[in-house]
Amino acid sequence: MRAKLFAVLLCGVLWTGNSALWAQPKPPLEKMRFIYSAVGGSQSSIWIPHEAGIFRKHGLDIELLYVGGGGRAAQVVQSGEVPMGVFTGGAVVNADLAGGDLVVVASTMNVITFFLVARPEIKQIEDLKGKRIGITRFGSATDFALSYGERSWPIKRGKDFAVIQMGGMPEMLQGLKSGALEAATLNVEFTLLARKDNLRELVDMSAMGLNFPTSAIVTTRSFIKRSENTVRKFVRGFVEGVHYAKTQRAFSVDVFRKYLRNDDREYLNAIYDLYIVRYVPKIPYPSPEAMKTVLDQLGEKDPKAAAARPGQFIDNRFFQEMEREGFIQKLWQ
Repeated sequence: MRAKLFAVLLCGVLWTGNSALWAQPKPPLEKMRFIYSAVGGSQSSIWIPHEAGIFRKHGLDIELLYVGGGGRAAQVVQSGEVPMGVFTGGAVVNADLAGGDLVVVASTMNVITFFLVARPEIKQIEDLKGKRIGITRFGSATDFALSYGERSWPIKRGKDFAVIQMGGMPEMLQGLKSGALEAATLNVEFTLLARKDNLRELVDMSAMGLNFPTSAIVTTRSFIKRSENTVRKFVRGFVEGVHYAKTQRAFSVDVFRKYLRNDDREYLNAIYDLYIVRYVPKIPYPSPEAMKTVLDQLGEKDPKAAAARPGQFIDNRFFQEMEREGFIQKLWQ
């Protein structure tokens, strides 16, 4: 009888201990601010995991902040005001050649997805002589896209036309409509909107076939040194978020609807097909080839860029870890 009573009491103690263990709260989420630099599909691979709660799953409570233009976003991250962001890899190269310590930890898009859009009276590139072309910021993806386009044009910035910093895509579209600009480097979403205002598409820059770091996940080496596990959690959440975006169309289109503030389902599905299906890589490794494109262009005038190597602007340790662990392979099984 005593043995039976002892067994019952022991079970009760074990159950009580286990229930107390189960009742322990989860560790609090780590808060982190993150900036995106455009109101467009190039940033969607951040919006979607954020809205789906995937970063929270990996232990991060992310506050998304908008800063127009890759050049300005690079300055904010370099300053330490915000530790991570998504913007052009070209801004990373510019900052680091000037003494910064920005580094790309993942790619979000390695193709130039811009159009040179002009007012109706502009029929050809030559008509832009003496005119104003808008970009978001100097050093941004829009600036690099315009620079690449210029290589094959008979007119050049400074000599033949002025380049005007407008801050963001909405401001550039408004500038075109008001006549403050004669042309602007617009992303796909705003090019589609520009069509409705009878604005003219002069150049499809995505057709140039360049491997260019239009948008990348960027932080500083000093932040990695201080908070390596924070960056690790973010990159893992981002990689899982890319998988989620590519396999959960309906949810992703709803996210586009929210951030683009547009209820046109045909338009939103076209944006999804372009960005998520075609342009966002399935496995978003940092791309040395894309960084080399930037260095090749800058190296024509800057000896520092000519002497630099693509690998010095990239940190791929987090992808190497995920590959060793089979993290990415499991996602795509």
